[in-house]
Amino acid sequence: MKKILALAALTAAVSTGAFAQAFPSKPITFVVPFAAGGPTDLVARRLAESMRKPLGGANIVVENAAGAGGTIAGTKVARATPDGYTLLVWHIGMAATTSLYRKQTFKPLEDFEYLGIINDVPMTLLGTNKLNANTYRDFEAYIRANGGKLNLAHAGLGSASHICGLMWQSAVKLDKSMTTIAYRGTGPAMNDLIGGQVDVMCDQTTNTTGQIEAGRVKAFAVTTAKRLDKHKLLKDYPSLQEMGLKDFNLTIWHGLYAPKGTPPDVLKKLNDALVVALKDPEFIKSQEELGALVATDNRVTPAGHKAFVASEISKLKTAIEAAGQFAD
Repeated sequence: MKKILALAALTAAVSTGAFAQAFPSKPITFVVPFAAGGPTDLVARRLAESMRKPLGGANIVVENAAGAGGTIAGTKVARATPDGYTLLVWHIGMAATTSLYRKQTFKPLEDFEYLGIINDVPMTLLGTNKLNANTYRDFEAYIRANGGKLNLAHAGLGSASHICGLMWQSAVKLDKSMTTIAYRGTGPAMNDLIGGQVDVMCDQTTNTTGQIEAGRVKAFAVTTAKRLDKHKLLKDYPSLQEMGLKDFNLTIWHGLYAPKGTPPDVLKKLNDALVVALKDPEFIKSQEELGALVATDNRVTPAGHKAFVASEISKLKTAIEAAGQFAD
């Protein structure tokens, strides 16, 4: 009897080990909080292509679960089976949701396993061509003189442009706040900026460089700590730090997450594959085409990623609470 039990235990151990080694044995899903064709969706699809090979040719599909500022997708992954087959690709909204939503369906720092930062997307501060300003100094002076009469557009609560607008207004300490207008997406917000129906907007280079290059809008500054010296279009625009906004540094980073409780060996395989993907020349090229910078620092590690998000949560909390703009 003892021999039978021992054999059964050995068989179970071997089976368990074989199962763990077999990951991935079925398709992996990247859940994206936004509609297909948007910047985050493109990042996820190109990352999927580059992670397939280091995961043994695994099939990785992208599922778009848009709505509620990203919290629908976040909730879906937080509640998914923690086996490594359902992952979340989300931008800075992962850090903003804690403050934007006072009634939370998940906790960003507690309900996920952190796999690593993917990239950083710079932001640009824009104005309609109707503004009587051509440099950032002129722009800020004009805003201070006319703040109460001007409109600030964004692509919806929790969007990259919403977060950027909040952070900039908080840092510049305007005496007269601009009227904030929320749109359903970047497209309609940008169209009204081009048409002069709204005055100011801050958004990702993925959405703005084409409009800047075509002369449809005015660009005044970038939100990174330093100038984008290697960017052929934006290299001559000053950073907001350079213009006197101390420690202002905002990028729309993207990260990869798994549900809490995903086995350590599976997490290691996923992180290893992510690190390989971030060095893939094709992936790097695809990100440069989007105006994004592939992450190469300590944030590509799980611990570094989580520590960074925790710091971003703290930074965004101050601006969001000061503005009193909540999503619930």
